[in-house]
Amino acid sequence: MNYVGGMAIHDIPVNTLAGEPGDLSALRGKVALVVNVASRCGLTPQYAGLERLQEKYGEQGFTVAGFPCNQFMGQEPGTSEEIATFCSATYGVSFPLFEKIEVNGPGRHAVYEELTGHADADGTAGDVQWNFEKFLLSRDGRVLARFRPRTEPEDPAVVAAIEAALSES
Repeated sequence: MNYVGGMAIHDIPVNTLAGEPGDLSALRGKVALVVNVASRCGLTPQYAGLERLQEKYGEQGFTVAGFPCNQFMGQEPGTSEEIATFCSATYGVSFPLFEKIEVNGPGRHAVYEELTGHADADGTAGDVQWNFEKFLLSRDGRVLARFRPRTEPEDPAVVAAIEAALSES
């Protein structure tokens, strides 16, 4: 299990997109793909693939968890309400979205303090490179894999990692 300041990743405080206080406890017991998202990015169409993964695997104990972020060329400038409307109306997003956060730098959210310490398939850890970087978490909150932004949600490597994680008891 991962710990941030003595806290499991599922217990890190984080607000919902509606601004209500909470944490990631709803992800406990689920395989989760945590993604920093943006509405005005060349990679924004990845929302469609993320939603298809949610629909395909959701009943098996999988969820996508989106964290809007405006740190990459201001590509998520909207308010929480605008983000929610865009995601729902444009991509039919049904997975949980959390408040807009910072994923890099001195204001990096504690969730991403934990996530960015884990390496991708090439062995590189550290800062998120761009919007739509993906982190796969096990049911108990361990980081299983990290996929860089240009890796499509339905890439065979992502799907294989999700299916392997879902098959673990």
